[in-house]
Amino acid sequence: MFNKKKNNDTEENIMNTENSSENATPENVENTDAQENTEQVVEQTAEEKLQAEVQQLNDKYLRLYAEFDNYKRRTQKERVELLQTAGKDVIVSLLPVLDDFDRALKAMETAADVAPVKEGILLVSTKLKNTLAQKGLKDVESINKDFDTDFHEAITNIPAPTDALKGKVIDEVEKGYTLNDNVIRFAKVVVGA
Repeated sequence: MFNKKKNNDTEENIMNTENSSENATPENVENTDAQENTEQVVEQTAEEKLQAEVQQLNDKYLRLYAEFDNYKRRTQKERVELLQTAGKDVIVSLLPVLDDFDRALKAMETAADVAPVKEGILLVSTKLKNTLAQKGLKDVESINKDFDTDFHEAITNIPAPTDALKGKVIDEVEKGYTLNDNVIRFAKVVVGA
């Protein structure tokens, strides 16, 4: 019984194989080739899409890099121009004072009396100080103040005339200045010891 059944199974397998080879008609082979071609076209299309996307991103990167490079050059140029013209505002505001000094020098040549010349020089000096004060320049107050290394530079120490002047500024050799609350020149001072 087993033998007969085994033979029947073998015959069925042989028939199925014959049927499958019968089914392998040129139409079926073409369908299989068409599916493979479609898959290849889909793969190529996906690859082309990825390549196009890579090209687009690369182009975007290059444009962004070029734009940043232009920005860097432009800001560097602006910074150089700013440094070159930074003092222009101050210089323009000092021109009237320079004109006053020229007039004072001319008046000194023909002046017989010293008092009016002295008064004119004093006016020009006041005008200069006011102009610089408008730009943020201030004197550092030093005399009889405690010695402060943030504002003062000690030239020498001398014995203090009184005990109250020990550690304080007794004399100022050169005036100190601040510009917008930043020290631009330390006051050179003599300190009591």
